[in-house]
Amino acid sequence: MTDTDAERNPMILSLFRKKAASEPVYAVYNSIVAQSRRPVFYAQWGVPDTVTGRFDMISLHMALLFRRLRHGPEAAREFSQSVFDLFFKDMDRSLREMGVSDLGVPKKIQKMGNIFFGLLAAMNEAMDRNDIDALAGVLARNIFDGDDSPELRALAGYIMERDAELASQPVEAITGGVVRFEAAA
Repeated sequence: MTDTDAERNPMILSLFRKKAASEPVYAVYNSIVAQSRRPVFYAQWGVPDTVTGRFDMISLHMALLFRRLRHGPEAAREFSQSVFDLFFKDMDRSLREMGVSDLGVPKKIQKMGNIFFGLLAAMNEAMDRNDIDALAGVLARNIFDGDDSPELRALAGYIMERDAELASQPVEAITGGVVRFEAAA
């Protein structure tokens, strides 16, 4: 590949790089996944216990991590990117295990990425204003098919509380692999 090809297609080069996630990245991602699997979300708060519902819960917790690390040093943003890369590598693996064709996986991954970044932007906008009603609207649109309910409000409250909890955790601890989410009841 020529230098010109590399300039036009930077993604191609990244396909050939072996960039293994570090132990702290795996630890934080595993914490996010474990928290996202808490039964309360599905059994009590009405999050659909489906592949999509589980993706939504991981996305919510990923968004909280991104919010915490977004104003940190460059190393924190690089850490966020590594967790994001691991998240989508895991989604790629899951789609393949579910039987999605090799040609279909990239399209689904791109759609999932767009959903994630849309959720992150909408959450940031609502939460930066400390607007729990706007956050509830974001959750209603993204998880609950537009329905408002006490369960939706419980999830919105949980997200606001987790954001505050993460804000109290040092960036260095998180990028070192230790992130704490209070157990959902």
